Amino acid sequence: MLIDSHCHLEYDGLAEDQSGVLNRARAAGVGGFLNISTRQTEWARVVATAEREPDVWASIGIHPHEADQHADFGEAALLEAAQHPKVIGIGETGLDYYYDKSDRQVQQALFRTHIRAARRTQLPIIIHTREAEEDTASILEDEMKQGTFPALIHCFTASADFGRRVLELGLSISISGIVTFKNAKDLQAFAAEIPADRILVETDSPFLAPVPHRGKPCEPAFVTDTAAFVADLRGESPDTLAENTTRNFRSLFTKAVL
Repeated sequence: MLIDSHCHLEYDGLAEDQSGVLNRARAAGVGGFLNISTRQTEWARVVATAEREPDVWASIGIHPHEADQHADFGEAALLEAAQHPKVIGIGETGLDYYYDKSDRQVQQALFRTHIRAARRTQLPIIIHTREAEEDTASILEDEMKQGTFPALIHCFTASADFGRRVLELGLSISISGIVTFKNAKDLQAFAAEIPADRILVETDSPFLAPVPHRGKPCEPAFVTDTAAFVADLRGESPDTLAENTTRNFRSLFTKAVL
């Protein structure tokens, strides 16, 4: 069994046929789904889906693209929402300097707000980072000194140096369909070296469909293609990778019970 550790079931491309999307994934061998929120207005829908579907869980958080719209956002809302039994993670949050859709200082402040909530709840923080390696790592290192918290770098596309740096902090790393792209040689090399107890897989659907589905809306079922590709990179059987990534998901997201 595989778990899609990061998907957006409320987004266009999946929401119109959510039941079909989930059933196709289940038929492909996917036994769990973490439905990610990116803005506060999504939280109710994400949680409602998790309430309706036994094998779907929810995260609550604010994406860095949305930081300017949540500049006065405090951790109290996160702490309250995190009490729901199907809310198992905080995020996604982090830093995105590629698009710079929000002020960088606002992004950083909001990232730290999410970290404080993760520290208090001990729910894993789900981190988005793009073209912001140094600031992301520095904030994580600084915050870890103030008290540890579980954390995951989702859709990893950063440098191997950054990856090793966050692994040293105790973080886990999730690999998306980007790893199957022909120009992702550096990512492929790093995916092969991630410790067996720290690696997860995801789709980030409806985005980033892996080979051989490029050009189509991504679905959680496609995590099987990513997992098979990663298993080959690591010289493992697909069953071994599925066993390891599922165990890692459950070890990290301890509230995820069926």
